[in-house]
Amino acid sequence: MAQFVPAEPFDLVIFGGTGDLSQRKLLPALFHRDVDGQFSDDSRIFAVSRGELAAADFIAFVHDALRRQLADDEFDEATWQRFSQRLHYQRLDVTTPDGWDGLGAALASEPDHIRIFYLAMLPSLYGSTASNLARAGLTNARSRIVLEKPVGSDYASARAINDEVGCVFEENQVYRIDHYLGKETVQNLAALRFANSLFEPLWRHAAVDHVQITVAEDLGTGNRAEFYDRTGALRDMVQNHMLQLLCLVAMEPPISLSHEELRNEKIKVLKALRPITPDNVKQVTVRGQYTSGAVSGELVEGYQEELGQDQPSNTETFVAIKAEIDNWRWAETPFYLRTGKRLATKSSEIVLQFRPVGHSIFPKDSGELEPNRLVIRLQPNEGVQLSIVTKEPGPGGFRLRSLPLNLSFSDTYQVRYPDAYERLLMEVLRGNPALFMHREEVERAWEWIDGIIDSWQQSRMKTQNYVAGTWGPTDAVRLLDRDGREWRNPHDD
Repeated sequence: MAQFVPAEPFDLVIFGGTGDLSQRKLLPALFHRDVDGQFSDDSRIFAVSRGELAAADFIAFVHDALRRQLADDEFDEATWQRFSQRLHYQRLDVTTPDGWDGLGAALASEPDHIRIFYLAMLPSLYGSTASNLARAGLTNARSRIVLEKPVGSDYASARAINDEVGCVFEENQVYRIDHYLGKETVQNLAALRFANSLFEPLWRHAAVDHVQITVAEDLGTGNRAEFYDRTGALRDMVQNHMLQLLCLVAMEPPISLSHEELRNEKIKVLKALRPITPDNVKQVTVRGQYTSGAVSGELVEGYQEELGQDQPSNTETFVAIKAEIDNWRWAETPFYLRTGKRLATKSSEIVLQFRPVGHSIFPKDSGELEPNRLVIRLQPNEGVQLSIVTKEPGPGGFRLRSLPLNLSFSDTYQVRYPDAYERLLMEVLRGNPALFMHREEVERAWEWIDGIIDSWQQSRMKTQNYVAGTWGPTDAVRLLDRDGREWRNPHDD
C-alpha cells in the first residue's frame, strides 16, 4: 500500500490565485493533500491577484470553489477548518515593482519555510514576475518557481522567458509543469517498459509497426475562444502534452530514474525528430476546425460561432501528424499524433501496434490473424490493455479471435490515488524535478513545432472542416490510409 509522506513546512504563493486554474485544479489538489495529512500545521497558501478582496470574502470564495469541484464525500469539514487557516490573500499587480511589501512581510514571518511561487498566469508575465520577486528580496536558495504551460508561443519567446526566469532562479529551482506527466498511467510507462522483460526487447521498430497517440476532447473552446484563437491545437496540445508522451514512449532506457537521466533521454528523442518542411507538410499533417454538430446527444455550435468574429479564422482545433524519429530504435516506425476539440468522446491513449506474424499456419477459414496491440489508457478509466489471438473454444473447426487482457487501475487498486496536479505539487514541495520539463526540452520542442507552423504558412495550408462529435476531418483518415493503416478510435474494443 502506498504511503503518504508529509512535506516540509512551506509557503505556497499562487499568482493568479483567484483564476480558473486555481479554482478548478490547484486549490482542490491542495485540499486533497491536506485531507491525507501531508501538510504541517504551519504551512501556508497565499493567493495573489489584482482585485480587492477582504480576508473573509476570500475564505468564502475558496469554500465555494471547493464545493463546486469536489464530490460531497470528498469534502471533509474537519479538514476544511484546518485548510482555511492556511489561506491568505494578497492584492498585488505583478507587472509593477511597487506594492510587494505586504507579501514580503508575510513571507518574512516564516523565513525557514520552503517558498514556492506558482505562476498561474499569462506566460508573457513570467519574466517580469520573476524579476520583481528578486527585486523585492523574496527569493532565496530554498525558493522554487512553477511555470504553467505553454512556456512561450514559439522558440524565440520560450527562450526569452527561460532567460528572464533564469536570471533569478537556477535551473534546478524552475519547475515547468505539464500535468500529463503527473498522470498515473504516464508514470506507469517506465514500469511497463523497464520492469517487464516481456516488453523491452519488443519496444523497437523490428516488432512495432507504428505508434498512435490520441488526446481527444469532447468540449469546445468555451470562454477560452479568444485565447485559443491565438494558440490553436498545435501550440496548445502537441508542443507540450503530446511531445512529452512521445518522448516517454520513444526514449532509450535511462541509466536511472533521476531527473538528469530522464531529461537527457527525452532531449535525444526531440533532437531525432525528423523536421517537417513545406515540401511534405501537406502529406504528413492535417489541420481541422469543427462545425456545429451533436456531441453526446447535445447540439453544439461550431468554432466560428463560438468565436463570434466577423472575419473567419483559420486556427486549427484539430491536428494530426505523422512524426518520424531518425534513430536506430525507431527507424521506419511512424508515430501518428492526433488531438482535437469537439471530438466523439473525451479520451487519451497510447497505442503500440505490433507487426503481424510472418507466416500463418492456420486454415484460411479460421478467421483473421490480427496483430497484437498494446493500449495504454490515460483517461478515462486509466489502465493497460494487451490484445492477443486465441482459439475460440468448442467444436466446429479452428476459429481464431483477438481478445484483450485488461488491467483497469480503478478495478485493481480499490483506493483513490492522487490526480496529476496533486502529485506534481507534492514533487515541487519535495524538490524533485523528474516530472517537469528542462528548458532544453521546451526549446527543442518549439523548434520542431515552429517548423510545422512555418511550413503551414509558406504552403498556405487551410483548415478542413469536421462535424462536432466525429473523429476529425477526412484527411486524418487518409493520413494513415496512405500507409495502409487506420486509426484505433477509443472504445473500439
